[in-house]
Amino acid sequence: MADSIDRLFRAVMAEAEARPASSRTARLLRSSRAKIAKKLVEEAAEVIIEAMDEHHDNVVRESADLVYNLTVLWASVGVKPVEVWKEMQRRERLYGIAEKLAKRAPKRAPKARRKRPAAQARKRG
Repeated sequence: MADSIDRLFRAVMAEAEARPASSRTARLLRSSRAKIAKKLVEEAAEVIIEAMDEHHDNVVRESADLVYNLTVLWASVGVKPVEVWKEMQRRERLYGIAEKLAKRAPKRAPKARRKRPAAQARKRG
């Protein structure tokens, strides 16, 4: 997958110099970072909506849009995919492959049963 995203990023960067009239990517890159971020959020929301509705094929399509818009945001900020891959490798070394899964909560000792005073135990017993 990294190869696909690297190719997509290179294509986005190549379009940066294109005419905005003929390139959606060039238009997006020349807009404000806020507009790029808004587009990314919109695509993320669409993925979520389609997932909640269990529309598998739509989740796939919207996810591709989300990844595209993420690479455009990276380009606008000067982030290269290799930087993200390195961070993912660093996290994998530290935490394992699924760092964002729920962390294991430290095991707590079971609560000790509160002993009733002998007088209370006799009254109830």
